[in-house]
Amino acid sequence: MFAVIKTGGHQYRVAEDDVIRVGKLNGNVGEIVQIKDVMLVGGDKPQLGTPLVSGASVAVEVIEQSRGPKVIAFKKRRRKNSRRKRGHRQDFTLVRISEILTDGAAPSKKAKGKPAPKPKAEKPEGEEKAAKPKAKDKDKGKAKTKAKAPAKKAAAKKPAAKGKAKK
Repeated sequence: MFAVIKTGGHQYRVAEDDVIRVGKLNGNVGEIVQIKDVMLVGGDKPQLGTPLVSGASVAVEVIEQSRGPKVIAFKKRRRKNSRRKRGHRQDFTLVRISEILTDGAAPSKKAKGKPAPKPKAEKPEGEEKAAKPKAKDKDKGKAKTKAKAPAKKAAAKKPAAKGKAKK
């Protein structure tokens, strides 16, 4: 089953367990919020709204409230020594679609929340401190000496340039 919802001036096609990024919604992280602007409910018997489907809603879980990337608005008026630079970051809400409801039903599912962290794999007792093989040294036993760099020759000094002769 899918639905087409309208929020923040945009329309989204959603199904259960979809994660979408919409304009800012009121709600804290982990809450279930209902979106009542449902324009179409698809499935076995599709319902098309005129403009909205009556009694239909979509329950969404708020995952994150955040801000988008910075957009720079730079305006310059040539030959006028006039310019303006403004930055803007749009607020957005990351939501997970919990369920699609019809006939005025209330949301029945609870918020899933963040998944539990996976436990680290435990190593067997004998492999705790396994020795790593060292790289083989090609010139073992040879004395290590540094090659001397050739000595620099002193540059010959140029005679100082004389100023203009006076007449």
